[in-house]
Amino acid sequence: MKAYYCDHFVLPLPDGHRFPMRKYALLREFVSGDPRIELEVPEAAGDAELLRVHTADYLDAVVQGRLDRQAVRRIGFPWSEGLVERSRRSVGGTVAAARTALDEGVAVNLAGGTHHAYADRGEGFCVFNDVAVAIRAMQAERRIRRAAVIDLDVHQGNGTAALFADDEQVFTLSVHGEGNYPFHKEDSDLDIALPDGTSDERWLEAIERGVRVALQGGAELAFFVAGVDAYHGDRLGRLAITREGMAERDRLVYELCLERGVPVATCMAGGYADPVEDIARLHAGTVRAAATHHTLPSPR
Repeated sequence: MKAYYCDHFVLPLPDGHRFPMRKYALLREFVSGDPRIELEVPEAAGDAELLRVHTADYLDAVVQGRLDRQAVRRIGFPWSEGLVERSRRSVGGTVAAARTALDEGVAVNLAGGTHHAYADRGEGFCVFNDVAVAIRAMQAERRIRRAAVIDLDVHQGNGTAALFADDEQVFTLSVHGEGNYPFHKEDSDLDIALPDGTSDERWLEAIERGVRVALQGGAELAFFVAGVDAYHGDRLGRLAITREGMAERDRLVYELCLERGVPVATCMAGGYADPVEDIARLHAGTVRAAATHHTLPSPR
């Protein structure tokens, strides 16, 4: 199974911003010894790909470093040329994973899941919306018409929901924490909001129900936004999901999609547990689950 990575594009970040970025290098380290996983560096997403989703003014402001102070604060990272390159590569990883999933059944981006980015702005550590760009790329290449976004990060995918609000070809599912960021929620096609302290059983029931609904519309490709911040040890999660619950989530998503013949492109999204090794191990579990299901016959 192919897994795309860009953690070697290191951002020059102040100390307070480094924590959420360390997990990516650790994740690659944790999965690199698995003979089932083929690691590859993706191409950077180009302007033409990004402009299918993002406005020209916003893209130009990002690339040229003309974001104002408020825009930079919303994103949460200081601007740099490294931020632009890393953001392009992260999107490129999800585009590459989508192409590969359509050929082989399953593929993974070891970054991505930047679901808080809107057409004209970024926020919540998200510059460009990788899943939206990948969907538009696959549609432009005439590889798919319909897609499903299965967003299981603890934070609602508000940017993704807004981008596809009027698009009947893309079904957006978000299973997230009711009282968590973002505090203004958009309307996904199906939102399942759960209270603080939700444990495995209720969370997994919501996921199974949501995924079944998301796949009813004839999706030809599913994007699994596999945040691990629902984990009970996460600093920003506020749910109470165990390691076993996280593993069962991964199994559920891959099996429900692939038994229906829907390829899956996975991206990592959020995770903020301390120590950071806990995040990387949870993400690695998702990647290994993808590799396990990659051995099933290709659905295409």
